[in-house]
Amino acid sequence: MSKKVSKRFQELLKKIDREKEYGVDEAITTVKDLKSAKFDETVEVALKLNVDPRHADQMIRGSVVLPAGTGKTVRVAVIAKEAKADEAKAAGADIAGGAEIIEDIQAGNINFDVLIATPDMMGMVGKVGRVLGPKGLMPNPKTGTVTMDVAQAVKNAKGGQVNFRVDKHGNIHAGIGKVSFSAEDLTKNFNAFLQAINKQKPASAKGRYIKHGALSLTMSPSIDLDTQELLEIK
Repeated sequence: MSKKVSKRFQELLKKIDREKEYGVDEAITTVKDLKSAKFDETVEVALKLNVDPRHADQMIRGSVVLPAGTGKTVRVAVIAKEAKADEAKAAGADIAGGAEIIEDIQAGNINFDVLIATPDMMGMVGKVGRVLGPKGLMPNPKTGTVTMDVAQAVKNAKGGQVNFRVDKHGNIHAGIGKVSFSAEDLTKNFNAFLQAINKQKPASAKGRYIKHGALSLTMSPSIDLDTQELLEIK
């Protein structure tokens, strides 16, 4: 790490009480004050959940549409047959079609951020699963990206849908907006995200469901969150 970056980071650390667990409102106000990059940084949430993803019933995975959006321009591709492809295009999909999209993916041309497919096309999509899977682009019913309602799926993806999935260590990371958002909009998005996580608490998970939570910007140190308050966001 260069001296310049290190000094910047140290200055930001002075704005955070490292011994404190922040409530949501104060954490969002504080994180907005940590802006230091020349670009519009993403506000990121990191959670440590008390789950064991090796057990199928404790694999936390899903999606949530953030009420204030993500602040990102999302390119959406839809793999569907003619009528559904037309429906997807009308709803705002950037790309919609069938075999030609699969061929592009096989050739390494991935010009989208979200891929949606109708259930009857998943056999075809499976052929490129090895390409899509590692990139987190494989359509999945749990995230609403395998569906016959392609129009709604496109609108969700364009309108601020965030997909989340717990890793093998029980961690979940997600962006909930940009530092340029108002504190009110960031709070709405944060609460919507936590509600989605809390709804998925497995019956078999023992002890405290959220063990740790933190809020940060793309280029900032993190702020520890009050986990009790996080658990109460329903």
